[in-house]
Amino acid sequence: MSLRVKKVLLCALALVLLVCSSQVQRALNRDRDKLGLTRNEPLKNAPPVLAFTTVALGGFRGIISNILWMRATDLQDEDKFFEMAQLADWITKLEPHFVQVWLVQAWNMAYNISVKFKDWPDRWRWVKRGIELLRDQGLEWNPNELLMYRELGWIFQHKLGQNLDDAHMYFKQQWANEMAVVFDKKAPNLEELIHPQTEDQKRRADLLRNKYKMDPQIMKDVDAEFGPLEWRLPEAHAIYWANLGLKEAEKNPAKVKKDDMITLHRVVYQSMQLSFQRGRLVSNPYVKSFEFGPNLDIIPKVSKAYEQAAEDDKENHDHILRAHRNFLRDAVYFLYANNRLREAAAWYKYLGQQYPDKPVIDGKMDSLPARVPLDEYCVGRIMEDVKETDKARITAIVEGLFQNYYTSLILEDQDERALGYRLLAEKVYAAYMSKIPKERIEAIGLDPIDDMRRRVLDRLLDPDQGLPPVARAALRSKLGMPAETPRAAKPAGQSASTNTPPQAISKQP
Repeated sequence: MSLRVKKVLLCALALVLLVCSSQVQRALNRDRDKLGLTRNEPLKNAPPVLAFTTVALGGFRGIISNILWMRATDLQDEDKFFEMAQLADWITKLEPHFVQVWLVQAWNMAYNISVKFKDWPDRWRWVKRGIELLRDQGLEWNPNELLMYRELGWIFQHKLGQNLDDAHMYFKQQWANEMAVVFDKKAPNLEELIHPQTEDQKRRADLLRNKYKMDPQIMKDVDAEFGPLEWRLPEAHAIYWANLGLKEAEKNPAKVKKDDMITLHRVVYQSMQLSFQRGRLVSNPYVKSFEFGPNLDIIPKVSKAYEQAAEDDKENHDHILRAHRNFLRDAVYFLYANNRLREAAAWYKYLGQQYPDKPVIDGKMDSLPARVPLDEYCVGRIMEDVKETDKARITAIVEGLFQNYYTSLILEDQDERALGYRLLAEKVYAAYMSKIPKERIEAIGLDPIDDMRRRVLDRLLDPDQGLPPVARAALRSKLGMPAETPRAAKPAGQSASTNTPPQAISKQP
């Protein structure tokens, strides 16, 4: 066979093999896509450094990033988080689809590095950097990675929403301040951001979309499904990002891991639980700060979220139902304390239907819903950890409820909540006194309830140690009392007493 014929045959064979390999490659691509092994589309509009490292270095990127990742792990073990943050930044530029690096770097910023600082503004700066890293960069390169959404939602839910960090109230205040700019320092109005009419509305809508990467239409949909939510508090944002992850999962169901879906659902219903407990901002112009109130309007949706989670997560079914039962107990008590007695009775009945053989008062195994009236249960909630004959502690509880009654009276739209506190104080008083034998009333009985209420009112109206002047005037007006008599001027050289703010009132029942 001549050399020329051999070359023709080899070329023909090569062509046949190429055709065959192309067919096999198509099948491989389909399998890779089905199994979730295919990377995202090539990065678009990437910074020059990122574009260079992802294209020019080719396969060497993986080798370099592996070496840096091992070094970063060593630095983490040595608590050298600042150096690790720099290495992690390099790794994200080498491997922008390396999800674990984004997660670890954000965690270190929000948790490990932030707590190294004593000053709260410095802590907040690092927490914000962790949020921005995931929201502004990580999700841009990895929009289909559910763990990204879960981690972002968790930082809002846990780091900002919970109270484990000493600076948690500062975090909440700073976030509320930022959202106040978006919502023009008023109650959130999503409709005006979805369809902005004025230049100011357009500017704020652009701020929400471009800086905070949030879509007001999606926010409205989330509010309709899980709310009403208070978008100036972190729990609403935790629900937003977790729900956005769930929507992404619906686009590619074959690529989704069941455990990832469970963690996203968990962020949703746990954040709804927090929103129920303290998801409403109560304006208090007298102390120049915000206070939390319970968001009682979302109780039906929180209950539904728990039940859905228990149905979806068979492995943790019993744990979720236990949390659901505790939530229902809280819901009944919060409604009762806010004088929404009809709703409290309805949910107490539902609690008994769902968990008829579970006690409603801790430590009392016979306190089944069918045996314990609603009034007795709600009073028992307060007295669970109080000794029946502990006069000092019961006095403190009753007077604390009366203080909440008076301070709620002067807040806008809080009359029902105020009345709930007063009624609860009267019921706690009556429950305690009814359990004291007649021969022991003189020794351990409480003072007359009108005297206790009057003591609290006198303390609040005291010019030296009570409420600020404007708040005292508002309370007197609310109670129909005459205006405060002006005090005589102090003699020369004697300084006037300075009003001190009242002790922090209870933020929830």
